[in-house]
Amino acid sequence: MRKDAIAEVAGIDADARYRLVRFRGHNWEPVDEQEFRAEAARLFPATDPTEPGRVAWQDHPWEWPSWHAGEA
Repeated sequence: MRKDAIAEVAGIDADARYRLVRFRGHNWEPVDEQEFRAEAARLFPATDPTEPGRVAWQDHPWEWPSWHAGEA
């Protein structure tokens, strides 16, 4: 992860609702897009995560697995 990045995001898993995310100073955890944005704002309130280089994406930046309420 780059020194100025606030998070690293693992690749998309087709069978998952979440992406694994590791925020700087924390362990990997599964989060969805809303949780990611909320946690980024909580941990790094002065940082815009959409700014280039702030998030290290392994693949497909800003794409999240498709999942709909009621799916297993």
